[in-house]
Amino acid sequence: MDQKNGSSFTGFILLGFSDRPQLERVLFVVLLIFYLLTLLGNTTIIALSRLDPHLQTPMYFFLSNLSFLDLCYTTSTVPQLLVHLRGADKSISFAGCVAQLFVSLGLGGTECILLGVMAFDRYAAVCRPLHYTVIMHPRLCALMASASWFTGFVNSSLQTVLIFLVPLCGRNKIDHFFCEVPPLLKLACVDTTVNESEAFFASMIILLIPVALITFSYSRIVKVVLAIKSASGQRKAFGTCGSHLTVVSLFYGTGIYIYLQPSNNYSQDQGKFISLFYTIVTPMVNPVIYTLRNRDMIGAMKKVFCRDMTLDD
Repeated sequence: MDQKNGSSFTGFILLGFSDRPQLERVLFVVLLIFYLLTLLGNTTIIALSRLDPHLQTPMYFFLSNLSFLDLCYTTSTVPQLLVHLRGADKSISFAGCVAQLFVSLGLGGTECILLGVMAFDRYAAVCRPLHYTVIMHPRLCALMASASWFTGFVNSSLQTVLIFLVPLCGRNKIDHFFCEVPPLLKLACVDTTVNESEAFFASMIILLIPVALITFSYSRIVKVVLAIKSASGQRKAFGTCGSHLTVVSLFYGTGIYIYLQPSNNYSQDQGKFISLFYTIVTPMVNPVIYTLRNRDMIGAMKKVFCRDMTLDD
């Protein structure tokens, strides 16, 4: 980035919700509770997946990756937001803004791809049950998870470099609560059509290709499940897949709204509240959806807690 714009010296000001001081107090309490629940819920899933041998399967391997992603994703933005909501200095250094954009974009992109991989895992489990262990070999699972992380952060690297090459001409007040692509482009003092087109194209790949894979996988899953004569078998299949579809709808719906709409339709206020949804609400809701609608996870919790209580006695 050209140093003449001053951003490398003064950093940025994250305006966040400073125009609504009363809302800031409410948001601080709500977001603090949500953040603590996010830490608790996702940490529980990771711990249970490691402690219970019955959960050491491809499905829970990917679910542990998703929980770790959500922990990191939320932590990349929410603690700083909580500090700012307390009325502290709302500035962020230039390096801090670069790092925040890079990490949040990388984790968000990784989650988009990982959710698509999880849909393929459910397709293999329901539609190819006899070959499931062969298809979802541990090496393939590790390779797909690694590819998700790699692709997410390659895209993030490209986007971050292109965003911070745009001249800002001294503008450093970001009308958002963290460094994100749309509000950063709003600061530019030059035409950003090329940058917007590149960001739109990259978002289409990261968001729409996994959505297409998920749609294909679940269309086949529904066909197979409806052919199952056992009502309990149908409930189990729909319960597991329904949890994943709920998470997918929450995450992709908000992501598509922010990144795949024309820039002239982008509303700063709407963008801030939608971003709140996928940076804090979705990561908090994911563990609830996966645990309360999953008998294996509930059984693992009972075993772990009952064993701890027995040891204490």
